Amino acid sequence: MEVDGSKLNTVESAPPQEPLRKLIPVAAIAAGVQFGWALQLSLLTPYVQLLGIPHTWAAFIWLCGPISGLFVQPIVGYYSDNCSSRFGRRRPFIAAGTALVAVAVFLIGFAADIGHASGDPLGNDGKTPKTRAIAVFVVGFWILDVANNMLQGPCRALLADLSGGNGQKMRVANSFFSFFMAVGNVLGYAAGSYTHLYKIFPFTKTIACDVYCANLKSCFFLSIFLLLTLTILAFIIVPEKATAPSQTEPPENSGHVVAKKGKIPVFGELFGALKDLPRPMRILLLVTCLNWIAWFPFLLFDTDWMGKEVYGGKVGEGKLYNHGVRAGALGLMLSAVVLGCTSLALEFLARGLGGVKRLWGIANFLLAVCLAMTVLITKLAESTRRHAIHSGDAKPPPVTGVKVGALALFAVLGIPQAVTFSIPFALASIFSSNSGAGQGLSLGVLNLAIVIPQMVVSVLSGPWDDLFGGGNLPAFVVGAVAAAASGILAITMLPSLPSEVSSAKAMTVGGFH
Repeated sequence: MEVDGSKLNTVESAPPQEPLRKLIPVAAIAAGVQFGWALQLSLLTPYVQLLGIPHTWAAFIWLCGPISGLFVQPIVGYYSDNCSSRFGRRRPFIAAGTALVAVAVFLIGFAADIGHASGDPLGNDGKTPKTRAIAVFVVGFWILDVANNMLQGPCRALLADLSGGNGQKMRVANSFFSFFMAVGNVLGYAAGSYTHLYKIFPFTKTIACDVYCANLKSCFFLSIFLLLTLTILAFIIVPEKATAPSQTEPPENSGHVVAKKGKIPVFGELFGALKDLPRPMRILLLVTCLNWIAWFPFLLFDTDWMGKEVYGGKVGEGKLYNHGVRAGALGLMLSAVVLGCTSLALEFLARGLGGVKRLWGIANFLLAVCLAMTVLITKLAESTRRHAIHSGDAKPPPVTGVKVGALALFAVLGIPQAVTFSIPFALASIFSSNSGAGQGLSLGVLNLAIVIPQMVVSVLSGPWDDLFGGGNLPAFVVGAVAAAASGILAITMLPSLPSEVSSAKAMTVGGFH
């Protein structure tokens, strides 16, 4: 394997093309992965606060995803490219990731019970830290993020293998992958918004685990059942033949970074490639970086914002906060529906708006407007609450207009999210002159522009919010500014592609966690 600036090449023997009916079961695994990811986004931030982790520190928990993505994806991508197991190159990693998801789900779901059995006090006021439960939860959460990263890369690579290097078939395969991601999101957010799911699994409600906690357990049980079912079906329907990739090494004085046998060259090649990146790729990384600085605060605290700022609730006090979290999960489900529909229309939108970079820029401006609108919605919610309290009423839920406005905002955000999950990866493949079947390192370069901003936001968002009295709005405002800057750079600095029509056709929709 070699890396030379804009080129991340792996020379491999091309596997035969498989029919479309064999690509669909592999793509369907994305629904199981995304089901669990949707549950993380909608339910886990409130859950960690119920365990006693304050809002300031809750963001640090989310460092698991970026850190595991930074290290796990390149390593798994590299070794799956070079795996010679008799079970195939990709399937051992997919199976290992699925097994780890099951372990992680058990630890997360039963964290409160294990903590109580180990000596944690009872109660769910969110003020008394349950240290043992928190420790179990953090371990499970890290394992879950590592497992998700182990699953995603090999699944995408297996789709490329089954496509046999046929570009059109790869686009079709990735469109199915995108479709099943949307399906997983809808199922996950729908499960997260349903308050009586625990009745299907009555044993989940215990003395240490209230209704909210029991619902979380039940959601994760459904998640692992779906993922196991889809993975087993894919393994049965799509046998993978063992393949020994053949690699070519350039002369030692060619200036290429060469993978030496017996060493782990992943990060040397990854950072070696960064030194000589061409200008278009550097701009792409910058725009992607700003884009994720904008997205990550909202992805972290969207349901928490609904519970606290929109509904006026507090963690562990009354029902308003939980009602807000459920409403936020419903909003995320609406966003997922719009995401799926928009993903299918991206090629048409790119043509209509005059090119890929203009579409990305406009989508980022829309993201900036939506994040700024969170301030207006919050102020309207606070105003109606003050008016009701002055009239002698108890603390009420938000009025219908505020609820509709908040849910509409979630839905509209599905449009820029579809663009974020597709265009950066399409442009990376176009700017890289060669992309073989093994794409681990090339995706690793782009992944740096995604996970590093996530780590920065995870570390700084909590203290930044506290500087302004707590709440989520300060981080959202920074996100709006970053989104606007990303839009400006996308339109003014990204180079125009030789053929916007062909580049639009080359777009494939994907996601990183």
